[in-house]
Amino acid sequence: MKRLIFVSAFLLLLLTAAEAQTRVVAHRGYWTVDGCVENTLASLQNAADAKVWGSEFDVWITADGKAVVHHDATVDGLRIETARYKDVKKKRLKNGKRLPTLEEYLKLGRRLKDLRLVLELKPHKERANEDRCVAEVLRLVGKYGVAKQTEYISFSMHICEELVRQVPGVEVAYLGGNVSPEEAKKRGLTGIDYSQNVFAKHPEWIAEAKRLGLIVNVWTVDQPEAMQHFVDEGVDIITTNYPIEAMKIANGQ
Repeated sequence: MKRLIFVSAFLLLLLTAAEAQTRVVAHRGYWTVDGCVENTLASLQNAADAKVWGSEFDVWITADGKAVVHHDATVDGLRIETARYKDVKKKRLKNGKRLPTLEEYLKLGRRLKDLRLVLELKPHKERANEDRCVAEVLRLVGKYGVAKQTEYISFSMHICEELVRQVPGVEVAYLGGNVSPEEAKKRGLTGIDYSQNVFAKHPEWIAEAKRLGLIVNVWTVDQPEAMQHFVDEGVDIITTNYPIEAMKIANGQ
């Protein structure tokens, strides 16, 4: 009996340690390798191949309702939010390919079952477009069966609150950095995802957020010293352009 209790306690300790370990998200996918471009299917696949915990990517909605993956509001001078998809798809990225659609991203993502999909909905100029983006994102996430694999982040509090309203219990973190953990909790969010500069100004927010049961993510942490600092501070997630280095530090190597 004593042996069973000891083994159970040991397993619980291991599980607790695993849960407490800082996880790593590849910023716009794992693209900092030769020949790769951020926010592409290749960067998503690279993140999975490297066994990164999660891969972040950015989503916009076109004027005619097509969700596409791209960081900037424009591509080659064309504003995505006000353009038709037939015009957007004519534009080319640095690798010579067009912007991937969210549908293509999720089709690949559902095959990468061990990879967390960290979907950032970009703030649009028009609130109606943010609402259209939320609706299309949720439709596609449902269509491809990746709801349990996906969490959401945004600089738009309106988008965050819409996600909370439409999908109660979904993981949603705010990126803006101008809301305290207590306020984020009141708004129904499950986490804060703030720049390392925000935490430099408000170091107490890490402990406060964890006390409130919020997930703490910090971005974009590319220097080893900063990675080590946030691991030591006990943040839940580090978002970085250099996920291999971050994973080594998180693993104590």
